[in-house]
Amino acid sequence: MALAEAETTLPDPKMAQGGAFIDGAFVPVQDAKISVLDFGLTRSDCTYDVVGVWKGRFFRLDRHLDRFEASCERLRLALPLSREELEATLHRLVALTGLEDAYVSMTLTRGRPNPAAPRDPRQCVPNFYAYAIPYVWLANEAQQAKGLALKIARDVARISRRSVDQRTKNYHWLDLEMALLHALDDGADSVLLMDIDGNLTEGPGYNVFAYRDGVWSTPDTNVLEGITRGAVLDLLAEMNVGSSVRPMTEDDLFGAEEVIVTTTAGGVMPVTAVDGRPVGDGTPGPQAARLKALYWDKHTDPAWSVPVDRTA
Repeated sequence: MALAEAETTLPDPKMAQGGAFIDGAFVPVQDAKISVLDFGLTRSDCTYDVVGVWKGRFFRLDRHLDRFEASCERLRLALPLSREELEATLHRLVALTGLEDAYVSMTLTRGRPNPAAPRDPRQCVPNFYAYAIPYVWLANEAQQAKGLALKIARDVARISRRSVDQRTKNYHWLDLEMALLHALDDGADSVLLMDIDGNLTEGPGYNVFAYRDGVWSTPDTNVLEGITRGAVLDLLAEMNVGSSVRPMTEDDLFGAEEVIVTTTAGGVMPVTAVDGRPVGDGTPGPQAARLKALYWDKHTDPAWSVPVDRTA
């Protein structure tokens, strides 16, 4: 796919609220459209990834691109851009918006069906698009200061990894969305799902960690291997704090001294209640605060981040 050159100098005022790259061109995000026939829309047949930009720097961009390429390969989706073109596209997209703090998403769908073989996904031509909008927070400032209240879903189980490989970031979100609706109705901030065997998995767009007896634990299966989750595991190793990736149940949360959720959309965020029960003393704990501070410090570390290329 050839990359169309923007006709304006950087940044483009028309993209101040967000920009997109679609059909080989950069456009204001509100002008970005996909076909109603695209299998990404009609069948959720696609993969995507989201990388954060903070203070003008991409955080762990290589890790996100690695995961995106691996997801495309698992789904037998051929990327129409090389790795270098993909990276350059994301840099230019953010540069065009002028955003210093951005939420940058990239998606590859199966594309539109071939009229001659409308049921054969092999006959589709994959469709790539990306967009950059102002940074998205999973929880607002007040929620983070107080700590999140989570509910464990009882009536909705996480879709089995035998049906959908959760290592591949995807739009199979109906289980997450329905569980979230129930949790919000009950006054919680968000939700955690279990699998059909009663093991904790993840929430809508985030992983979970529980701290007890000097060790942070996180579920090992039926979860997206989140980039922020990986960053936290790396930080724990750097801090010489114990970590464990293992099967977990709700008892691990009820017996925890501290709980956090991790996501590109907000980083490390404390949880202070689960199913109405306080975590620890019911306030954000010192271990979470230490992790959160170090996580954001790493956003300016050249080993963890790269500046947005804003050259014309």
